[in-house]
Amino acid sequence: MFKNAIVYRIAPEWVPDLARLEEVLARAPFVECGATQEKSVGWVPPRGEAHGALAEPVGGQWILRFFQEAKSVPGSVLARKVKDKATRIEQETGRKPGKKETRELKEEAKLDLLPAAFTKQAAVWVWIDPEARLLVLDAASQSRADEVVSLLVEALPGLSVSLLDTATSPQAAMAHWLKEQEPPRGFSVERECELKAADESKAVVRYGRHPLDIDEIRGHIAAGKLPTKLALAWDDRVALVLTDGLQLRKLHFLDVVFEGQGQQDSGFDTDVALATGELARLIPDLIEALGGEGRLGLGGPVPAPSAEADRAGDANQL
Repeated sequence: MFKNAIVYRIAPEWVPDLARLEEVLARAPFVECGATQEKSVGWVPPRGEAHGALAEPVGGQWILRFFQEAKSVPGSVLARKVKDKATRIEQETGRKPGKKETRELKEEAKLDLLPAAFTKQAAVWVWIDPEARLLVLDAASQSRADEVVSLLVEALPGLSVSLLDTATSPQAAMAHWLKEQEPPRGFSVERECELKAADESKAVVRYGRHPLDIDEIRGHIAAGKLPTKLALAWDDRVALVLTDGLQLRKLHFLDVVFEGQGQQDSGFDTDVALATGELARLIPDLIEALGGEGRLGLGGPVPAPSAEADRAGDANQL
């Protein structure tokens, strides 16, 4: 649970109501694709139990699970089917189909092929922290996260969210941490990063399992390549990769998190408590490391830029 985290701030005017949330989700349950249906989305019970609750409260945290199924027809197969249909028309009528008719043949061919198409399924864990007013999605892409958030916002009257915004951009902060080798309090820089040129070349340099406290990296930053990904460890408890879009990737809970637990402690509730408990402390520390919430944040007043934030901002101009 939670290999990635895309974080949204919930606006203060929304009134949390678990019963209302359950009612709304029950109107859009996941149903498998029909024979000629390309895509189906909806909500499934997070515990995996048939007819279970769609919004599970665990220790004051709410857990949801979004599910998607999509059918895919290979382009080459579709093109061959369309060609066969067009050839048959030409043989029967002596004319070639025009552009409009070809488009119609393509839709017709797709409907013919969809019943036998392979399906691909994907799920997204959703965590709502009503007290901290955070919405966190275990999504590997921003587009997938936006799709889930849009469905929630449309379904829940009064719900308004915005992507977490910080006074210092992650890219500027990461450049500063690498250049000065001064990670923020509670964090350590690990052995993976990606740097990308801001000019038209879009040149990319990647380091994996490699020390990052080297002059070569500082040289890349001085030459205009800025970090897009950086591996960090927080409090020796959670390993992660921070992106320039403020996404947390490759989340990994370290052994110390599981100390003192036995086999009887495994299960859904324990997994939720561990994941949300660690992330609920990590996210505020990361916000602080990035200078506090920015002007788009809805969680409180905008802090004055710190000296460290100013230096990080200078790094963004390199």
